[in-house]
Amino acid sequence: MTREEALELIKEMVPQKNLVKHMLAAEAVMKALARHFGEDEFKWGLAGLLHDVDYAETYERPDLHALRSAEILKDRGVDEEIIEAILGHNDKAERKTLMAKALYAVDPLTGFLVACALMTKDKKMASVDVPFALRRFREKAFARGASREQMQACSEIGLTLEEFMEIGIKAMQEIAGEIGL
Repeated sequence: MTREEALELIKEMVPQKNLVKHMLAAEAVMKALARHFGEDEFKWGLAGLLHDVDYAETYERPDLHALRSAEILKDRGVDEEIIEAILGHNDKAERKTLMAKALYAVDPLTGFLVACALMTKDKKMASVDVPFALRRFREKAFARGASREQMQACSEIGLTLEEFMEIGIKAMQEIAGEIGL
């Protein structure tokens, strides 16, 4: 699947604009992590881009989330490694690959960083830095829906929370226009 085909599938299946922005942010962070680890940027980016393709369909059945994506993507010939990573972002799944472990940690990070940007004076990603994000991370009431435990799973890919946030912030700053920040 090409990126253009992935975007067409998203256009067809994901009606929520904010969810599309989240998927674009996940793509950017996954590509940055792939560069960091010397992995395939295209594959990692595609995993980030497509990870929530079934969300509208499985919203009321979270137990099926990611499983339905796997079916959809398998039918379209998507690489098994990408599908395995997408399956791994489900809370109950076992994550065996570096890509799957990365996507699991990236998923809540993007929403958390958007919340950080919205707390800045100008509401821009450009105003977010690691010290600011870390202060917010320690506030339990801030961005409550972004699992701190899941973000801290970045240790499973050999990154400190600070390193992980820095990679995420820079990646999202590079696509700030696309995600409206």
